[in-house]
Amino acid sequence: MSKTAFIFPGQGSQYIGMGKDFYENFDESKKVFDEADHVLDMKLSELVFEGNEEELKKTENTQPAILATSIAILRALQNEGLDCDFTAGLSLGEYSSVVMSNAISFSDAVRLVRERGKFMQEAVPQGIGGMAAILGLDRLNLPYVIDVSKEYGVVEVANYNSPEQIVISGEVPGIKIAANKAIELGARKVVELQVSAPFHTSLLFKAGIRLNEELQRISINDLDKKVVSNVDGKVIESKEHLVSKLVNQVSNSVLWQQSVEYMIDQGVDTFVEIGPGKSLTGFVKRIGKYMDKKVKTISISNLDSYYEALNQLKKGA
Repeated sequence: MSKTAFIFPGQGSQYIGMGKDFYENFDESKKVFDEADHVLDMKLSELVFEGNEEELKKTENTQPAILATSIAILRALQNEGLDCDFTAGLSLGEYSSVVMSNAISFSDAVRLVRERGKFMQEAVPQGIGGMAAILGLDRLNLPYVIDVSKEYGVVEVANYNSPEQIVISGEVPGIKIAANKAIELGARKVVELQVSAPFHTSLLFKAGIRLNEELQRISINDLDKKVVSNVDGKVIESKEHLVSKLVNQVSNSVLWQQSVEYMIDQGVDTFVEIGPGKSLTGFVKRIGKYMDKKVKTISISNLDSYYEALNQLKKGA
């Protein structure tokens, strides 16, 4: 039997104007941005719709902005009666899944991710850390890439995105050495990412401690959806497990490929990416091909893609 997963993008997918068409066309989407503006005591909607790109790229702004956009689109879909069997999000995107599962309210989540952004940024001074995407490297060579960089600084795997892409993260000198080694060992390409901190490494351990303190202050409910965690690529079993997963996620690798493989193994054959960008759709296609499994992907980031998705999903219902 066909199963569907709703998946949500993370940091890096943001752009000025995202979600504006939903805000202007759907009351339920407008309420999401209005709620974010109120809770954060700032005009997040103005920044997202017509603000300054550099300001939007600040981690403490990016995280609530992407969360609000994803949930605004989700609310329009839910108003049409559409639902899923599984849900997962890449890094920050996991919070959209958690909101969808009703474990954490949107108000608490949008406030939480702004603090999360601040904690992650403050954990490592600007300019010390960096990240790079490695494309086309044989996984057997990955330990050599990490090992050669050790004496130059912390370098760890931040993301396992797809069979063809991993992301390394850590201190800048080490990242440069690791990038050169990856090319030497046959990687097709290495792309330095424009980020302000070495996300998903042990360097952000203190950010996780601070995030845990914030999580203790909010109300957390039982999850009413199967949310697949970044940390281990498995369904979060209970609200008691949720906090530790979200805390550990800050300083641990994002197992996106493993999460998608798990969902496919559970019978998911339709993946709907909800939010800005289409990067997750690309990853899912490659993972499906790698597993020799037929998967359908749908990406919703604007009104045109929304209406197209409605037709496809309602036909398949």
